[in-house]
Amino acid sequence: MSVSLAPDRASTRAAASDPRPVIKSAADVSSLVNRGAAIGSDARVVVAIALGGIFLDAYDLGALAFGMKDIAREFSLTPTGSGFVAAAITFGAIIGAFLGGYLTDKVGRYRVFMADMFFFVVAAIACAFAPNAWVLGGARFVMGLGVGIDLPVAMAFLAEFSRLQGRGNKAARVAMWCPVWYAAISVSYLLVLGLYAVLPEHNAGWLWRLILGFGAVPAIAIIAIRSRYMSESPVWAANQGDLKGAAAILKRSYGIDARVDEAAVVAPKARRATWSNYGALLRGVYLRRTVLATVIAIASSFAYNAVAFGLPVIISSFLAQSMLTTILASLALNLCFAFAGGLFSVRTVPKYGAWKLSVVGYAFQLAALIGLAIVGKPSTGAEVVIAIAFLAAFLLGQGVGPGSHSMTFASLSYPTSLRGVGVGFNQTLMRASSTVSLFLFPVLSAALGTKVFWIIAVAPLAGLVALLAVRWEPSGYDVDAEDFALQQKG
Repeated sequence: MSVSLAPDRASTRAAASDPRPVIKSAADVSSLVNRGAAIGSDARVVVAIALGGIFLDAYDLGALAFGMKDIAREFSLTPTGSGFVAAAITFGAIIGAFLGGYLTDKVGRYRVFMADMFFFVVAAIACAFAPNAWVLGGARFVMGLGVGIDLPVAMAFLAEFSRLQGRGNKAARVAMWCPVWYAAISVSYLLVLGLYAVLPEHNAGWLWRLILGFGAVPAIAIIAIRSRYMSESPVWAANQGDLKGAAAILKRSYGIDARVDEAAVVAPKARRATWSNYGALLRGVYLRRTVLATVIAIASSFAYNAVAFGLPVIISSFLAQSMLTTILASLALNLCFAFAGGLFSVRTVPKYGAWKLSVVGYAFQLAALIGLAIVGKPSTGAEVVIAIAFLAAFLLGQGVGPGSHSMTFASLSYPTSLRGVGVGFNQTLMRASSTVSLFLFPVLSAALGTKVFWIIAVAPLAGLVALLAVRWEPSGYDVDAEDFALQQKG
């Protein structure tokens, strides 16, 4: 008997003397991630690559802002045809978000992320060489699928490769999507500006093709470096019962050398990824969070798309200047206010929380839209300055509050087992709101003039009401620990 026990005792002594952290369950993996990555690990690179995907999303969505007139002229499009081409990417994003949320939870973050990068490459090249409007619209639809699929997986990477508390926490990393988004919009403006300056006038029709085709460049770069840095989410792998795989990921990408308790190698799986998980978002502790995240997303999207994507039109009507002036003014407002506001929010959310910053952001937007409605169409130099200042205040509020934290509420209100479908559901409704907003803004603007700002002001008002009704703070809250506790009770 003593002989048979000797190896077990030796193993026990060896384990006791091993200083490495021990993994016995998915909760242990989550706890290690929440403490933060080791210095010199690849975790920040993984986050940067995920943000690169968001850059592509924003760039591709905004790339046609200054090209629709040339496309309509080249392909002899009716207003209906132009609307088809412009809206194709949005419809693709709606479907992609719903599918992407499920696939992100079902097959894993890494596989989905790598797959959707090919959508961007193929679609961008097809757009650049499109011989007619049907091919262009189809390619933009495929590109929209990639955009929709990418956001759930990108948000999962940002949340699941970040610490829970302190500087650079999960909320700050997720909020980084906002300044990256505005940086991409600014890059598209700069690219338009550069090509506008260098292209000969008789080749001006190439402008939109070059802008759309450029979207393949960063996608190819991401594909080229994926094998060196990208890994599966360790918490997702642990939730699938693969504790050894999670430990390997922690060592490779997170710089944490943990050992798996041999007795726990066959770990029970967490909540299975099924289509019914979309229904789980509307039950129990998640219902109030889903309602809040949805209202914030829809309100933010409706107001921002009406103002920001209509910014060139608004500025040109205010200033009555050339295309060049409109591009420069749009670029300056995005960089100086929306982008800067996003950076401020990333830096301050660990201290103040997403809820407070969202309240402040919506308050700025509500005041700005009411101001724009009261000023109306400026008739004097002073009124032009006031109107531009209100536009700046709106964009600053977007960056500080709902622009940054619509994704914070959508991503961090749910645990790893539901994060994909949580963001997917949120993005599906958000993209639908964008489609409605992009359609309604020119119609309402033509009918109401600057009085349309009274209608747009309903969006931030709704966001404020939702925040005051549901005082949920996702920053610094361990939603995975909550999920593990609910599973044990269940």
